[in-house]
Amino acid sequence: MDYERLRDEIPALERASYFNTGAGGPSPRRVVEAAESALQSHEYEAPVEEGMYVAAGESHDETKPAVADLLGASEAEVALTQSTTDGINRVAGALDWDADDVVVRTDLEHAAGILPWRRLEREYGVEVHVLETENGRVDLDDVKTALEGATLFEFSSITWTHGTRLPVRELVDIAHDAGAAVLLDAVQSPGQTPVDVSEWGADFVVGAGHKWLLGPFGAGFLYVREGVEADYAPSAIGYRSVVDPNAPDYEYAPGAGRFEVGTTSPATDAGLRQAIDLHQELGADAIESRIETLTDRLKDGLSDERLLSPRSFESGLVTVDVDDPEATVERLASEDIVVRSLPYPDAIRISVHAFNTRDEIDKLLETL
Repeated sequence: MDYERLRDEIPALERASYFNTGAGGPSPRRVVEAAESALQSHEYEAPVEEGMYVAAGESHDETKPAVADLLGASEAEVALTQSTTDGINRVAGALDWDADDVVVRTDLEHAAGILPWRRLEREYGVEVHVLETENGRVDLDDVKTALEGATLFEFSSITWTHGTRLPVRELVDIAHDAGAAVLLDAVQSPGQTPVDVSEWGADFVVGAGHKWLLGPFGAGFLYVREGVEADYAPSAIGYRSVVDPNAPDYEYAPGAGRFEVGTTSPATDAGLRQAIDLHQELGADAIESRIETLTDRLKDGLSDERLLSPRSFESGLVTVDVDDPEATVERLASEDIVVRSLPYPDAIRISVHAFNTRDEIDKLLETL
């Protein structure tokens, strides 16, 4: 993989060694230029040509097949959202919840996968069970016990806390055997590892383009497994949600389309498409291979006491125990090295992407 060409396209890398892609990836020029061009066309040309709503709709319709191809899904199974949080909330708001329902999540979830269930707990009396884990791992027997009588199981494909890969297919099968639907937070997967949602088997998969895909903020997506949508009536509805918005009685759109609401920005659509094009041009396998090589180099320089992520490669997310995470982040920033601290575990997290270099890894280790 020509990582130098990728680096040359990312202006932010001219100023610092960036190791925080797990939070947000710096976009290449072509992504930003695609977004700018789309916005200019929409605002300058579309009003007096095809029309602004038509242009926005065409951009929207061009983006869904790109996302579907990225995920290994059909176009009908994809809805475009604003973010991972947005996608989770669209699913959480689409069931008729009551006190008999049970949601199970792991203790490794991001706030995006915690707060929507807390709201259901407060507003509808839904029981929320938190599955305890150890070092970023789940115990399958504990999962089976926790899912007895559950309505929905939510977990992450790659944990944001430890960078561990959870056994998605096994967990999905356990949940389905228990009669529970599965909502998978996969935001840390697309862009750093090949994704095939059909292999996962989850009912819902949420993600976004602004992390490992290096796309713009505001470009999220929601996968809805074919046929699952029939049991869900989204709480938000708009002209995209229905077959005919002008009909006297509305009928939800087929597939994932019912989870879409209204107008979206052609700028974020165009940026996401360009980010996916670049990702596929570089190759998912090649990107993952380079991330693995660089991550191994980083871990080789860390002791077992400090390394909180697995020693063997699972993802580009590496969690490191330090005495004062916030102070360490500031000290690294003073050396033009960007990482982040975590609320749990009390540590720093280093995100290694394909655009990073061996020299940057070595400087990071030396500074630590």
